Amino acid sequence: MASRIARFSLLLWFACVLGAGAAGAALGLLHSAALAVVAALVSIVAVLALSHNWNPVMRALRKRDDRLALHLCEIGAFSVYRQLYRRLPADPRCRVCLVPFGGVGKLLGIRPSRKNTNLCTECMDAAPVGVHDMEAGILHADLRGFTAWSETQSPSAVSDFLSSYYSVATRVLCEDDALIECVGDQVMAIYLPAFPSLRSRTPEVMVRAAARLIAALDSGHTYPDLNVGVGIHIGIASVGNIAKGSEKDFTAAGDVVNTAARLQAGALAGQIVVSPEVARQLGELTAGATRIEVAAKGKSGLIDARALDGRAINPADV
Repeated sequence: MASRIARFSLLLWFACVLGAGAAGAALGLLHSAALAVVAALVSIVAVLALSHNWNPVMRALRKRDDRLALHLCEIGAFSVYRQLYRRLPADPRCRVCLVPFGGVGKLLGIRPSRKNTNLCTECMDAAPVGVHDMEAGILHADLRGFTAWSETQSPSAVSDFLSSYYSVATRVLCEDDALIECVGDQVMAIYLPAFPSLRSRTPEVMVRAAARLIAALDSGHTYPDLNVGVGIHIGIASVGNIAKGSEKDFTAAGDVVNTAARLQAGALAGQIVVSPEVARQLGELTAGATRIEVAAKGKSGLIDARALDGRAINPADV
């Protein structure tokens, strides 16, 4: 079903392009440059309205196939939309489909997602309830010493600090198209290799993001004794929107998420602990890493992980 919908969407897109070209050529023959420009603008709006996720036809089709958006990403169909949208002015724009939030995008009601302001709501929030299995990179970050520190602080001081912490973590991690969840003093970032901006670079992107987060917290808050330990794993997870009463939340679940949390629990402040799978994909970038064994609840044996010094990593070098 998803493949048929993807082909249908692409056919509509090409039909609009051909129609716009024919109209422009006809108007050009009539020596009416002004009308040709108007036709071009109208055709751009028509293409936007007939493609991607936010038009009524595609929304109706998507209700029968909640895998549509991610499927289009996996089969590369989004590259067609991205080629068109990146030529439209008005930054900032969605990091996934590249549609601008200003200009034509604003006229069409394109808005940033609450999960990640670098993504549009139609790429993320508007997807129906439902999950499916796909590859996901998971980054877990947890504040070290937070519980002991919070016991000595007023509730307002703890709340203010957490607000600052969430703001810094969201800003830093969202630079790379991560989807963020914040609970207590923990932050989970979900990286989907299906996104065109990630693909095979996902492990390196996650390590670089973790190093930036550690550096930002080192220099950006007034409690220098508080920093994060980070765990990173990649594998198959159940990804999608989960219903929460009348609301829904885009998240990931499964063994890959639990393993990332266990790796994070084994990290010291400023450390990035990566799973064997991530270490294997990073290759020589883990040459200076410390080999550690991490206990994983519910698993037989220990995880043969690698611990990186996050403060020694230059994000530009990863």
